[in-house]
Amino acid sequence: MDGWVALLVALVLVDAGGVVGQEAQKAPWRIHTLFSVECQNYFDWQTVGLVHSFKKARQPGPITRLLSCTEEEKKNYKGMEIAPTFEVPSMSKHPKTRDWYPAINKPAGIVHWLKHSEDAHNVDWVVILDADMIIRGPIIPWELGAEKGKPVAAYYGYLVGCDNILARLHTKHPELCDKVGGLLAMHIDDLRALAPLWLSKTEEVREDKEHWGTNITGDIYGKGWISEMYGYSFGAAEVGLRHKINDDLMIYPGYIPRNGVEPILLHYGLPFSVGNWSFNKLSHHEDNIVYECNRLFPGPPYPREVEAMETNPTKKRGLYLSIECINTLNEGLLLHHLSVGCSKPQWSKYLSFLKSKRFAELTGPKYLKHKDTGIQKAELNKAANDVPRTTYPKIHTVFSTECTPYFDWQTVGLMHSFHLSGQPGNITRLLSCTDEDLRRYLGHDLAPTHYVPSMSRHPLTGDWYPAINKPAAVLHWLNHVNIDAEFIVILDADMILRAPITPWEFNAERGRPVSTPYDYLIGCDNELAKIHTRHPEACDKVGGVIIMHIDDLRKFALLWLHKTEEVRADKAHYATNITGDIFGSGWISEMYGYSFGAAELNLRHTINNEILLYPGYVPIPGTNPRVLHYGLEFSVANWSFDKANWRDADLVNTCWAKFPAPPDPSTLTSTDENILHRDQLSIECMTTLNDALYLHHKRRNCPDPNRKSNLQQEVENEVTISQRVERSERGLSSIRKLNVPIDAFRESPLLVIHSVVGSLRYWLIGLWAISVLGFLAVISVVLSGHKEEGTRSKIVRSKRRTSYSGHFGTSGSSQIPE
Repeated sequence: MDGWVALLVALVLVDAGGVVGQEAQKAPWRIHTLFSVECQNYFDWQTVGLVHSFKKARQPGPITRLLSCTEEEKKNYKGMEIAPTFEVPSMSKHPKTRDWYPAINKPAGIVHWLKHSEDAHNVDWVVILDADMIIRGPIIPWELGAEKGKPVAAYYGYLVGCDNILARLHTKHPELCDKVGGLLAMHIDDLRALAPLWLSKTEEVREDKEHWGTNITGDIYGKGWISEMYGYSFGAAEVGLRHKINDDLMIYPGYIPRNGVEPILLHYGLPFSVGNWSFNKLSHHEDNIVYECNRLFPGPPYPREVEAMETNPTKKRGLYLSIECINTLNEGLLLHHLSVGCSKPQWSKYLSFLKSKRFAELTGPKYLKHKDTGIQKAELNKAANDVPRTTYPKIHTVFSTECTPYFDWQTVGLMHSFHLSGQPGNITRLLSCTDEDLRRYLGHDLAPTHYVPSMSRHPLTGDWYPAINKPAAVLHWLNHVNIDAEFIVILDADMILRAPITPWEFNAERGRPVSTPYDYLIGCDNELAKIHTRHPEACDKVGGVIIMHIDDLRKFALLWLHKTEEVRADKAHYATNITGDIFGSGWISEMYGYSFGAAELNLRHTINNEILLYPGYVPIPGTNPRVLHYGLEFSVANWSFDKANWRDADLVNTCWAKFPAPPDPSTLTSTDENILHRDQLSIECMTTLNDALYLHHKRRNCPDPNRKSNLQQEVENEVTISQRVERSERGLSSIRKLNVPIDAFRESPLLVIHSVVGSLRYWLIGLWAISVLGFLAVISVVLSGHKEEGTRSKIVRSKRRTSYSGHFGTSGSSQIPE
């Protein structure tokens, strides 16, 4: 078999995952690689090179080209088949501002892919690259140290705007701005949170022409060309993503790698040279090389020539990387030409080298070890035991809610803090709703959700007790979902996560769950426990945060539900002195259901009092709680917050709704460190909730509250056309008849005006219909009169007409002329 054909077949097998050695690269999680291009020759030859190197490097998972083209460009485009492709709308010319800025297609394309691609729903980790790159070895996010909330990225030190006024203008968290780009490896959940802000911040920086100066941005052209890079950094800062910055994974050809470092990515964005040979991608902007059979870029010096021209081993390594870059690119072009039916190329010394064993050895996949990643050990292993990341068990976090506005704003807060905290693994909302509730529910997209039947009204007893949904939902989830996690973390919706909660850090084990103290569960110490469990001595006063092995949870969940029902039915022992429930109404039956169910199985808990804190309480000195549980009212100075006061507030579906802001931390004056820490945590809790709501409204594309919108302009036009109907008494009367609150008029004036004008139109149409029917009735009577009294005089007939005309006049119609 011809050498080129053999190589082509081998690469096809690599793509299908069938080559020798691929077994070692099977990933425990799903990876998808993305890159963004436009439909131009310039990007087509880059695409061929990148996709070829992707296969050659044995990168796990699929690769997708996000192709941004206008309809006009697509008519003449020839490269639709050169790579796995997902088409996205072109934003090179901004649809609103008409600004020409093709770089915005990168975040815009990713947003579109997340919304519309099935692949986006079947992936755990995403690697984002640029088209002008050559992959040298597998890019495995978790092997590089990436975690949820902590992506890995390459260092872009020239983004000086992270250190000056630019960051202060465009992000509320300039201290979180990381100078990163090029290679991005992140969890899909982080990308979903980031992508809309990446796009909006790119637009924002692009419009800020006053701060395009080189001294502010670092852009040597001072033209705002790197706005997309700042859009990424500022968007990531907004959602609290902190990067594990690595300066060793990627290198520009022409640069010299550090001693002992083997880069896995070559980024040929800058001109580079080896001896008298050089390459500059910009010189090939209109190059049709992909579509000209067997044409290649000028070949660089051979390895033996590099050996002769450079004696310094370090510099020599840099030169080898430069020639590897262009040789791999040329190899990709040759194989592409072969795949589309080009004739076999004529023999040449250079082609012979590209088929040689020497070239194959030089360009084989490079595999990284942790010591090669350039990430400090402290960042890779933050657990207390410093256990290597690869030995950690998988975690899944769940929380229970109902489909009400009250739980929706809590969900938004918890999900936002989950992403900020870096909590490993996935998260699922257990949503308990009746069928009727679901038909009206608007919050399906607030969190990854498992739907469960509501037990708020018990199906057998008719008892109204929504708290039972928690154990019922956990049981339903266990019975209906294929769960591959080893440990489950169970939270409540009214919590803010501040840092990861992991079984290895808090010593959770099979048969030994971890939880937080609920000392008010005094029923563990009296007759209540003796009545409801055979092992009252094993009853632990715990709740709030639960870390439990999946095997224990599978045995325990049904007992949790049954014991909750049992305690709830025991009304004879609801009293405060027995249960500790200050209302004496059985409201904490679910908490006892948990403790008694665990006792039945002799599950004894490791009780940790440093994980959870109620805002308003003084933290244990020297501790930093992982979770803030805002289940009780708390205050700072004259400001206070009680979640119960917001039970019916629809903050999620009301644009820019938020809670009253707490005091500025800088205004705190207490000299007592404990009190100061307490108040700072209270402020942090509320600030996080408000930040979560703000980002939620931004993702929902709420109109800018500081700018006059097109909607408001339409309102003004309607007001003029309707002669300011809303200000007239008749207009207000119509609003009241429609049961539209007057406040709604202020919040959504266009809707109300349409309602008012619409009601007037209906009234006029009705009046017109009555008039027509009346007219027909008159004609009918007149004709009848002609038949019965044909001898009557014209005067009598005229009087009769006049009489009927008077009847119509009362209906608001004009009289019928004679």
